[in-house]
Amino acid sequence: MPKQKQKVEQSPQETHIPVMVQEVLKYLSPNSGKKYLDLTAGYGGHAATVMDSVDKLAEVTLVDRDEQAVRALTKRFSGDSVQIMHSDFLSASQKLGEEGKSYDMILADLGASSLHLDEPGRGFSFRQKGPLDMRMDQRQSVTADYFVNQADQAELERILVNFGEEPRAKTIADRIIKARPVSSTEELAKIIEDTIGRRFGKRKIHPATRSFQAIRMAVNQELPQLEKSLPIWHRLLAPGGRLVIISFHSLEDRIVKQYLAENSGDRYDTDLRLLTKKPTTASHDEIVLNPRARSAKLRAAAKIKTKRKD
Repeated sequence: MPKQKQKVEQSPQETHIPVMVQEVLKYLSPNSGKKYLDLTAGYGGHAATVMDSVDKLAEVTLVDRDEQAVRALTKRFSGDSVQIMHSDFLSASQKLGEEGKSYDMILADLGASSLHLDEPGRGFSFRQKGPLDMRMDQRQSVTADYFVNQADQAELERILVNFGEEPRAKTIADRIIKARPVSSTEELAKIIEDTIGRRFGKRKIHPATRSFQAIRMAVNQELPQLEKSLPIWHRLLAPGGRLVIISFHSLEDRIVKQYLAENSGDRYDTDLRLLTKKPTTASHDEIVLNPRARSAKLRAAAKIKTKRKD
């Protein structure tokens, strides 16, 4: 009888595929002796690529709010001169700003990682049974359970509209409230599917997609944090430095687009130069290998070295 092959346990960095790596390198344009800040470092895919592309960076700061990711980063970059911060990107940005830090390269890869979605116990996925959690930072007290089981009709409807752009928000909110208590992601997804129906529409998305996304974004305060962080990232950027932001949601991309547009151009009071007039998207080949890249939009800007004078 032939021996069975032993199952090899893969590490998070082996299973997680960072998106648009070549595009990130292109727009960050790494050089030896520069300072790099990754505000959503995850499992270090982008960071490792940036660090491997040059002889030596002067300073590397990696930020993530997820404890599992921080443990993986600590293990992956042990022995390297890397500062790892267990923090959401807004709090980390504020702290670094207060310390007077500046960076030549700043990267923010927004949204939930595929590992969040693939792990049932984290409660992000409507395809697997899990707790109503959805926290990226497991130290925080607010979970998805609050919005599903405690928020009133008006608040729940507002979240579904503002963060999920869900056209059936009022009906879904009403059905969720009537079904309380809801105990799991599986139960929540079934309530939404029964409300909307099984027809997924032209985009073939699951009927619970927008609602789960909205609740996740509310739990983690993703849009408010982004809005407050952009001006800080702008200030943290050294003259000649480059900022690259990858978003996976139209609302995130809209916020990034608007901020960059307001702070670039030929006006005397602007100090950013757009590197991407339109968002850069993943190639067809990458999307085939990594379907998560399908919705990724990358925008980049450089800080001009000398501020324009009136």
